[in-house]
Amino acid sequence: MRNKLLLVVGAVAMVAVSTVPVVAQTPLGYVAARGQTVTPAFEGWYLNPDGTKTLSFGYYNRNREEVLEIPLGSDNFIEPAQFDGGQPTRFDGNRHWGVFGIIIPGDYTGSVAWTLKNRGKTFMIPANLKSDWAIDALLGEASGNMAPELATAESGPWIAGPGGLKMDPVHTKAWTETELTVWARDDGYGGGSAYGGGRVTPVTLTWFKHSGPGDVTFSEKSGRIDVKGGSMATMATFTEPGEYIVRVRANDSSGVSGAGHSQCCWTNGFVRIAVN
Repeated sequence: MRNKLLLVVGAVAMVAVSTVPVVAQTPLGYVAARGQTVTPAFEGWYLNPDGTKTLSFGYYNRNREEVLEIPLGSDNFIEPAQFDGGQPTRFDGNRHWGVFGIIIPGDYTGSVAWTLKNRGKTFMIPANLKSDWAIDALLGEASGNMAPELATAESGPWIAGPGGLKMDPVHTKAWTETELTVWARDDGYGGGSAYGGGRVTPVTLTWFKHSGPGDVTFSEKSGRIDVKGGSMATMATFTEPGEYIVRVRANDSSGVSGAGHSQCCWTNGFVRIAVN
């Protein structure tokens, strides 16, 4: 049986589990260039149109420069095991909101928790399904601003929210450029400006390695799409064989940093890639 030390700091509750003393670290605590920990964060949950719920998770890497790689397994897992496997294994520096989502049945009452082990410490964050953890990821802001939408084709279907678009799997080879394409559109709102009545804010698309054993490079790391809709292609190159997930994030100007309690307005897209 593991010993558990509960740390409740600000808006995020972290459970630190360790056989050695654990130093309490706030979600937005001490930051250095290197040598610091990465901890998981639960952002909240939102209701999907089909009645299911999406649990939104992010993370905080307290290193400004150091990127941590924590492979799936005993140091990076979600319980129950049926929800494991969609979390990141690459952790870029600083705070990252709404990086992935877990879909659960609308009447689910069990527990869901993400555990990360690094720097000799163990951090576990449980999901909280109480109503005060509900977020507005699909409902938009009070100003009327909604999240950008992503699709794999111009005809749709169009998906919004941190839980994101699940794209068709791709098969490729190591060190071979592989084209990845996504379509994006938006309502034109952003930072309080309305489409047709003020400054039109384009959709910014940014590509990330989400998980996998090797490095991933992109010919186009970021690009912009007109709010009326368009596509962006990038050439991804993988350095090692294995299973990867690549993430693309669509932002309007109000959510360009990926921040905010409402988690509006950005949308994730995910593609699983098998590299031979």
